[in-house]
Amino acid sequence: MKKIDKLILSSFIGPFILTTLVVVFILLLTTMLRYFDEFFGKGIEFGVFLEMFFYFALNTTPAALPLAVLLSSLITYGNLGEHYELTAIKSAGISLTRTLLPIFIFVVGLTIGSFFFSNDVVPKTNLKAYSVLWDIKQKKPTLEFKEGAFYNGLDGYSIKIDKKFKDEKTLKGLMIYDHTDYMGNNKVVLADSGIMQTIYDEQYLSIEMFNGTIFSESQNPGESNKQFIRSSFKKMTSIFSLKSFEFSKTKEDLFANNRQMKNINELEKDADSIKNLNKDVLKELIVTLRQYYAYHTHNLDTVKKFVPLDSVKKLQQFSTSDKEKILSTAADEARTIKSSLASYKERFKRNDRDANAYKIEKYKKYTGSLACLVMFLIGAPLGSIIKKGGLGIPVLISIAFFIIFYVLTIVSEKWAKEGIVEVEYSSWTANVVLLPIGLFFLRQARNDARIFDADAYNVFWNKIKSRFKR
Repeated sequence: MKKIDKLILSSFIGPFILTTLVVVFILLLTTMLRYFDEFFGKGIEFGVFLEMFFYFALNTTPAALPLAVLLSSLITYGNLGEHYELTAIKSAGISLTRTLLPIFIFVVGLTIGSFFFSNDVVPKTNLKAYSVLWDIKQKKPTLEFKEGAFYNGLDGYSIKIDKKFKDEKTLKGLMIYDHTDYMGNNKVVLADSGIMQTIYDEQYLSIEMFNGTIFSESQNPGESNKQFIRSSFKKMTSIFSLKSFEFSKTKEDLFANNRQMKNINELEKDADSIKNLNKDVLKELIVTLRQYYAYHTHNLDTVKKFVPLDSVKKLQQFSTSDKEKILSTAADEARTIKSSLASYKERFKRNDRDANAYKIEKYKKYTGSLACLVMFLIGAPLGSIIKKGGLGIPVLISIAFFIIFYVLTIVSEKWAKEGIVEVEYSSWTANVVLLPIGLFFLRQARNDARIFDADAYNVFWNKIKSRFKR
């Protein structure tokens, strides 16, 4: 490796690592904000959050790499141009294409690595990430009683306290509705005061109540009258299980059928299987519709024998009342057929959408990886043209191109899912649109074009004005 290659690579690696970490953090933050309400107030251990963040960080890495490559290449070649290092390299007889070669080789390797990472690692980390997220969603919020409000977090019970003292244990004015027998509000416990505490390693909640009354009603089998029972107590202790508040892990196999948890071979196989479902639906449709193709019967009052009718003219042999019955029956069956066809049509569409969704997920592994190379072909020449490093102009340009890439990807995926454009073509839309832009910037950079130089446009404008004056 020549010294110039080491210089350019060393100038690129630092910004690339930094921008990758920043972009992954931003994408991770936007993902986690969607589930923030699911995390709040559940008392989840920090280790569980750390595990989930790690998995989601791995999942967002392939999506972050194209933007990181674009931004870091812009910064690298912008710095080289701003400090006249590119000018010195060109004066030594080294072309711009040659200066792009070391980072180009690095990005090609990164593209290949991103593909295998998306295909082999991301499905497994998706499985773990979303299973942990599901477990967090299912966990109940931490036990917290608010004064004057009913708390329904304990299965089968609704509890209200009038006042909770500073020690968080002593309670005043308790009301407990017992719904464990699923018979409505047929059992109520009222108490003047109580003491609340957790026991047996916080697996159970104990509420010791004082000076209270129990109101209940019961009904013996076979009797219509209900019996109302009222009893008083000076001291009573109720024990409530807190097992539902524990964090438990769900089996990951339950999420394995999601398309985000599959590699290319599995996605292709599932897409073909879903597509073949339409053949079974078509056979079912034919069998369903066959029963309606009978036009009239010998005896209209007792439908037993069907006789085919070749022409509407044969209706003339029936009486007026029989004609009305025949036409009414035909109209009803036509409406039934129309309704059945609409239902089957929706099933066909649903299967096509599901199959297309699996195909889209498959092609995203190719297009997302290739986007690294496309973004490099935009960022590197553009950085050498604008000759501005740092995090100012490069960040703005990178965001603009990434938004274009993101919008094109979303629109093309929607078209592909709805069957407007074939998935095989639609999935490549963003890369196909941006690649010519990158090649155009590369051509302009090789020719030392001044497309972002205001003086060049001022000279051009002055020439136009001078011609008009003549």
